[in-house]
Amino acid sequence: MITNETTSTTTDPSELVDERLVRWYFLAACTFLGVSMLGGLLMAFQLVHWNPLNGIELLAPGRWRMVHTNAVAYGFLANAFLGALHWAVPRLTLHQVASRALSYFIFFAWQAIVLLTAAGIIFGPSLQTSQWVAAAASKYHLAMSLGAQGLEWGETPFWIDPVALLGLALVAYNFMVPIARAKPPLYVTMWYFMAAFVWTFLTYAMGNLMPEYHVAGTSAGAVGGLFIHDLVGLFVTPLGWGLMYYFVPIMLKKPIWSHGLSLVGFWGLAFFYPLNGIHHFLYTPIPMFLQYGAVIATVAVELVVTTVIVNFFGTLWGNGRAVVTNLPVRWFYTGMIFYFLTCLQCAMQVTLTFQKLIHFTDWVVGHAHLVMFGVFSMWLFGIMTYLFPRLLGRNWYSHALLEWHYWLSALGVLVMATDLILAGLFQGYFWASLQPWDVSLVGSYPFWVTRVFAGLAMFLGFLCFVYNLWMTYRGVRSPAAEATPASATWLG
Repeated sequence: MITNETTSTTTDPSELVDERLVRWYFLAACTFLGVSMLGGLLMAFQLVHWNPLNGIELLAPGRWRMVHTNAVAYGFLANAFLGALHWAVPRLTLHQVASRALSYFIFFAWQAIVLLTAAGIIFGPSLQTSQWVAAAASKYHLAMSLGAQGLEWGETPFWIDPVALLGLALVAYNFMVPIARAKPPLYVTMWYFMAAFVWTFLTYAMGNLMPEYHVAGTSAGAVGGLFIHDLVGLFVTPLGWGLMYYFVPIMLKKPIWSHGLSLVGFWGLAFFYPLNGIHHFLYTPIPMFLQYGAVIATVAVELVVTTVIVNFFGTLWGNGRAVVTNLPVRWFYTGMIFYFLTCLQCAMQVTLTFQKLIHFTDWVVGHAHLVMFGVFSMWLFGIMTYLFPRLLGRNWYSHALLEWHYWLSALGVLVMATDLILAGLFQGYFWASLQPWDVSLVGSYPFWVTRVFAGLAMFLGFLCFVYNLWMTYRGVRSPAAEATPASATWLG
C-alpha cells in the first residue's frame, strides 16, 4: 500500500501543511535536546568527580538529571513528533488539521508546560526551604507538590498535570478530525497515530495521578512501572513506527513490503506492550503472577518487533544501496537495528535469572539510552535531515557536517550503551561477591569515564547539526555544496 502523498494528484500538499509551524516545532525540539544533553553531561561529570559547578544549588546534578529525562520526553520527542505529525497527517488524509489557530495555541502552551516543568524541578526544592512558602504549603497541604513529584519520569509538578492532560486532549482532537474525514481504508500509519493519541492521554493520567493520589504501596509501584514503560511503548513507539511507515516508502519510492505484517506489528504492540512495565520491579513485593506476566509479555514484544523489522528490511530488499546513498534512510535503518537490539536485550534482562545480576545496575541506564537516543532520536534526526531543506527552501549548507552528525551520534550512543551494559555486568558481579560497596565504585569508574567521552561525542554531533542548520537558514552555501548541485537526491 502506498501513502496518499504518492498517489494523489488532485490536492496540493503545500496548501495542507503549515510549514512554518513544522519548522517551529523542530527548532523547539532541538533547543530542548541541547538543554537535555547538557543536563546529562552534568550528571556524567558528577560521577567521575569532574563537575565544574559543585556548590551551585540550582545546578545540582540530581535536579538536572530529572530535567535531562523530562526534556527528552516532553521537550525533544514530543515537539519533534508534533512537528512531524503536522507534516504527515494532512498529507495522508488530504485534509488540514481541525484548526490552525489551535495548532499555534498548542505549540506555545506546550513550550510553557515544558519550561514550567523544568522550573518546578529546579526551583521547587529551593522554594520549599523558604519560611513563608513552607508555611503556606503546610497550611494548604502542598508541601511536597511545589516541586517535582516523587515518581520516575513523572516528576512534573502537580499543578502542571491537568494542563498537560488538556494539551494532550487538544492534540488528539486537532489530528483526529482530519483522520475522521479521510476516505477509508486508512493506511497503517493512521492506526498507530490514532492509538498514540488515546494511549498517551491515558498513560500520562495513570502515571502522574494514580500513584500520587489514589494508590499506595506495591500497587503504586505496579502502576509506576506500567507508566515508565508505557510512556515509551504507548507514546513514543506508535508515533515513531507510524512515521517510519510513512517516510520509508516515500524515501525508497516503493510500497511497504507486507501490509499484513504491518497489522501484526500494530496489534502485537497493542496487546503485549501495556503488560511490560512491571518487569522494572522484579523481586519486589508485587504479586508474582504480575511479574511472570510482564516477563512473558516482554519476550513476546521481541517477537512482534521482529515482524516489523522483517517488514522494513523486506521493503529495503533490492535497494540496499539507499542506506549508503540516502542519509535519512541511513538514520531510519540504523534506528531500526538499534530497536531490534534494544528489545532483544530487554527480553534477556527481564528473566528472573538475569535480573539477579543486573538489577539496579548501569545495564538499565545503557538500555534506556540505546532506545531513547539510539532509536527514536535517530529516526527524528533522519526526519529533520529530510524535511529541513524543504521547510527552508534550500539545500543543506554542508553534507560533511551531516555525515559528522550521523557518525558521532551513531558511534557515540553505541559506545555509551555498550559501555554501560558492561558496567552493569561488572557491578552485578561485584555486588554478588559481597565485596565492600567501594569496590564496585572503583570498578565502575573507568566505565563512567568512557560514558563521559561517548556523551561528548554525541553532543559534538548535535552541535554539528545545529551549526549546519544555522548556516542553512542564513542561506550560506559551502564550496563543497557548490560543486555538487545534485545533492538533493542524496537526501531523498
